[in-house]
Amino acid sequence: MEGVKQENRTHAPVDFDTSVASTITSHDAGYINKALEKIVGLQTEAPLKRAIIPFGGIKMVEGSCKAYNRELDPMLKKIFTEYRKTHNQGVFDVYTPDILRCRKSGVLTGLPDAYGRGRIIGDYRRVALYGIDYLMKDKFAQFTSLQSDLENGVNLEATIRLREEIAEQHRALGQIKEMAAKYGCDISGPATNAQEAIQWTYFGYLAAVKSQNGAAMSFGRVSTFLDAYIERDLKAGKITEQDAQEMIDHLVMKLRMVRFLRTPEYDELFSGDPIWATESIGGMGVDGRTLVTKNSFRFLNTLYTMGPSPEPNITVLWSEKLPLNFKKFAAKVSIDTSSLQYENDDLMRPDFNNDDYAIACCVSPMIVGKQMQFFGARANLAKTMLYAINGGVDEKLKMQVGPKSEPIKGDVLNFDEVMDRMDHFMDWLAKQYVTALNVIHYMHDKYSYEASLMALHDRDVIRTMACGIAGLSVAADSLSAIKYAKVKPIRDEDGLAIDFEIEGEYPPVW
Repeated sequence: MEGVKQENRTHAPVDFDTSVASTITSHDAGYINKALEKIVGLQTEAPLKRAIIPFGGIKMVEGSCKAYNRELDPMLKKIFTEYRKTHNQGVFDVYTPDILRCRKSGVLTGLPDAYGRGRIIGDYRRVALYGIDYLMKDKFAQFTSLQSDLENGVNLEATIRLREEIAEQHRALGQIKEMAAKYGCDISGPATNAQEAIQWTYFGYLAAVKSQNGAAMSFGRVSTFLDAYIERDLKAGKITEQDAQEMIDHLVMKLRMVRFLRTPEYDELFSGDPIWATESIGGMGVDGRTLVTKNSFRFLNTLYTMGPSPEPNITVLWSEKLPLNFKKFAAKVSIDTSSLQYENDDLMRPDFNNDDYAIACCVSPMIVGKQMQFFGARANLAKTMLYAINGGVDEKLKMQVGPKSEPIKGDVLNFDEVMDRMDHFMDWLAKQYVTALNVIHYMHDKYSYEASLMALHDRDVIRTMACGIAGLSVAADSLSAIKYAKVKPIRDEDGLAIDFEIEGEYPPVW
């Protein structure tokens, strides 16, 4: 498409909304070419037109508009500033001065406090397997199951919160059904053939990316599930293999079309314009059977039929016991396209004792529909080491960020002294980091709840927190140099170490 070429050439959106807050049902049906599409559905009414999702934070939306020389509708800004509190506003109402300084300096970076957190995978297969009406009935039963606890004051705050969340989930399911109807699809009942199964599943995902702009909006583990429908239609003579590949091509095409309106600074932080629509493929069952199917090959084959692409983030769950021909094909696709990611199924499967996990973003596994993960961004260990050396002063901002202490004065750094200080500063940073994440995820649940995604989860969900580290290899190699070579700080006019001179050899850790 010419629009995609334009985006790649200009590094700017082709078009974006400035007046309509995106929800599951906010926009009319959109098509690339209605007459040709086997799988339909776009985030807005036009291809490559990006939506605005202000529930995470109106400031980022306004900044994104300004970055591309457009103005946000004043009424929308007024609504999300004066009348409808956002996740971002809630977070900054509670942040501590220490966290604000860490955020400003970048020792904590990429915190999801102004945009959607992502890292939640709805079990989009449930839409095809059960149909929306059954899912809504089940959510009502979940809602009712909490009435006794509510009336008897059992875990009262948690019970009230969960009842409200389930009510929102129930409402979101109805909105998914309404959205699908705009495309002429009745998803009230289960899918009856391969095309419906693919389409129903995609509608579940489309609702997610219409209502949330998470840092990672992963697709899950759908290829083997969809293969059951495709194989049945193939055996019945209803479709050909060419038809099957075309439907998967069109599904993947839609995943490639997903866009979010971001600021250039966000794109720099996350290396481009990613959405991490991760689809996990392959792996082995806990019973020893392979989960590779013909559809696993079809998903990989889209990198030939439509060319290489970073999205969706196709991730092969690698096991030594995978079928040899699939291993060979995956290796060939990797060599030819450089577009596959691999993760170790032989480690994760026994750890979960479950073979229905999927990868959120790039590395984070969770059991689909039963677990979710709180996204944690990154703590910068390289910068933390500089704070340890400079007494907590940021060498760029010239301000006290970490705990105030005497900077290291010597001409040569001593390993034991640096390591001891580093331990104290890492303890301090971990406290700021986890405090910030607790605030962020509390407020995200409150002001930007992922109702459509959580509607495709069980009632009681296992939640985990993911924390990230930036500069780990820099810190490790620096400590190695300090221990085995001679490292001399180069200080600026304020006495702050801003560079280092190394004499001698040292073993690199990474």
